[in-house]
Amino acid sequence: MRLKAIPYDLTVCKLNGTDAVDLNREFYFLGKTDEEISLVCRTEDTPDNTTHRDDGWKGFRIEGVLDFSLIGILSKISSVLADNSIGIFAVSTYNTDYILVKNENFDKALSVLGQAGYEIDGVT
Repeated sequence: MRLKAIPYDLTVCKLNGTDAVDLNREFYFLGKTDEEISLVCRTEDTPDNTTHRDDGWKGFRIEGVLDFSLIGILSKISSVLADNSIGIFAVSTYNTDYILVKNENFDKALSVLGQAGYEIDGVT
């Protein structure tokens, strides 16, 4: 399976509204439930109306469009990382999954995933 590293720093934050969210930005993942509004974005694109924010994330995505019938893809990746004491923040879109790890664990995450047989693109 092929993974692609995302080349910029990310922030995970909580918002008090969506007025400042510019969906024309390159990378925004917005989630809204009855309890909160959460956003994952490039760090430099973090809106001013965040109520909580956690900077210092890097990420990668599973390449290609994943069929909904595929089972265990995220589970296998998260198990490899958990077995190496690397926590994750995962988000899913209609097409694929994104896995975020803290900056200090990014190189180790890519290394252990490579050792587990994953091909990784976008690493400089």
